Amino acid sequence: MAMAFKMATTGMWVTEECKNSFMEMKWKKVHRYIVFKIDERSRLVTVDKVGGPGENYDDLAASLPNDDCRYAVFDFDFVTVDNCRKSKIFFIAWSPTASRIRAKMLYATSKDGLRRALDGISYELQATDPTEMGFDVIQDRAK
Repeated sequence: MAMAFKMATTGMWVTEECKNSFMEMKWKKVHRYIVFKIDERSRLVTVDKVGGPGENYDDLAASLPNDDCRYAVFDFDFVTVDNCRKSKIFFIAWSPTASRIRAKMLYATSKDGLRRALDGISYELQATDPTEMGFDVIQDRAK
């Protein structure tokens, strides 16, 4: 457990792999997105899936399960009206209506601890269905 960071409010631990993957995405741009899940048995937040630099937002949306909660971070690159290239990192709390109540509660209470462990998030979205986290929502928030 020495390689994990405890989230005080829920007793969950964020693994070193989560922080390292996030830093690789943020600084080295080797990932487009990362999906995290909570392992209820071990009480660890772990990396569930990593999207390569060639993947896009649709790939992230497709990788989220319809019946279970997840957290995700997405590195959104865009060009401003001044023709400047920018990048913003979005944190997405995915809690579909079909997921178990226990999972929804666990993910809701653990969210802030994971966000604190991942330094550099620009925006946060909470979604219960795909329309609440559509690409148009990402684009509007990044402006």
